[in-house]
Amino acid sequence: MLKKNETEKKIVTTSLVLMNGTLAETVIMSKGSQFAIYQNGIVTYQSTISVDGQTLAPLPKTNRLVKHGVMHFPEQATAYESKEQLVEEITQYIHRYVDITPQFERVAAYYVLLTWVYDAFNECPYVRFQGDFGSGKSRALLVIGALTYKAVFASGASTVSPIFHILDSYRGTLIFDETDFRFSDSKTDIIKILNNGNSKGFPVLRTMVSATKEFEPQAFNVYGPKLVAMRAGFEDDALESRFITERMSNRAIRADISINLGNQYLTEAAAIRNKLLMFRFQNRNKIKIDGALRSESLSLRTNQIVLPLLSLIDNEEHKQQVLAIVARGMETILERRRESVEARVIGVLHQLLSETPQRPVALGLLTYRLVSKFGHDITRPLTSRYVGSILKKLGISTYKTSGVYVVPYGERDAVLQTVKMFGLTVDEEPR
Repeated sequence: MLKKNETEKKIVTTSLVLMNGTLAETVIMSKGSQFAIYQNGIVTYQSTISVDGQTLAPLPKTNRLVKHGVMHFPEQATAYESKEQLVEEITQYIHRYVDITPQFERVAAYYVLLTWVYDAFNECPYVRFQGDFGSGKSRALLVIGALTYKAVFASGASTVSPIFHILDSYRGTLIFDETDFRFSDSKTDIIKILNNGNSKGFPVLRTMVSATKEFEPQAFNVYGPKLVAMRAGFEDDALESRFITERMSNRAIRADISINLGNQYLTEAAAIRNKLLMFRFQNRNKIKIDGALRSESLSLRTNQIVLPLLSLIDNEEHKQQVLAIVARGMETILERRRESVEARVIGVLHQLLSETPQRPVALGLLTYRLVSKFGHDITRPLTSRYVGSILKKLGISTYKTSGVYVVPYGERDAVLQTVKMFGLTVDEEPR
């Protein structure tokens, strides 16, 4: 039960969701911070609340993360006309300040909505702006990030350790600029956040020094929406598949967009955040995954990641715009995979199994065929040992017979599935 309580020791928090459906969110007003509480369709404001004998207080206005603009909060919950009207208002706001494609303006608008209810889902995609310096990546993060739920702004110049603590403590949206780290330790840490942060239930474990100078393991919850800007992509295809990407061009900025951003966008963003808080209050406990939106043209993993976003979209045309952008991103990943050594090994193995039905394929023959077809494209020497290690990594079994390692014909189904996984064309299935 929620009660005002000013005498007990206060625990600072930014938000909470109770079992009875009551929601409480920190709002930062001119006079200080309060909780906006949504209960039974009514919004009230309190300076503290008591839950199960504990007194909770909102993040104070004097907190350095708030003072320095690292985190953004609403001022109050404001009514909005409809979800469609709110999406249109967000889209127009983005269009005034950021030069991206009209299709991605719409995607970004719906993603903003998703950030405000992301905790109702078990998975959440990321949004990425990718391009060279001067292409507008940072501006896109500033403008769009200012609308997102409990936005946390950071950059590649930041040490990564505080980001773990902020995400775990406040459960907001990470806005990360210049994700291309030069130093391997920082790059490894941010990749841990990105690898574990799109699904619930996968905290990052880190060793922390306790007050008694002992090393203790600690789990950090890094799940949540993330907007990032970077010049290149990641080498890991699984990580790449988590992003909905807008590739920024270096063309001249639109004539109607000011070169200098100024502060007007912050005023506009604050007004929209107030409406988005009401959107969260009215939809957080009602929104659900719509499994019927699964697309047969996307992989199971991609469907899993993008379904929360699609579940927020009522307009069929807008759904198709999102699916088209996601499909283009998946095709880029598949194109890179099709050019990999692994794809060539599995493709040639599939051909050999088709040519010699019911018979195993010797690794020596597989290696010879690979050298004949692709030897000039692959820098590393192709040996039977190397090819065997690739098959092992792909989960394809081999065994030794008469002194020769072979791939048994019984592996044909596993080979076929791997061929499809790499996006290769199957001209003839093994018989």
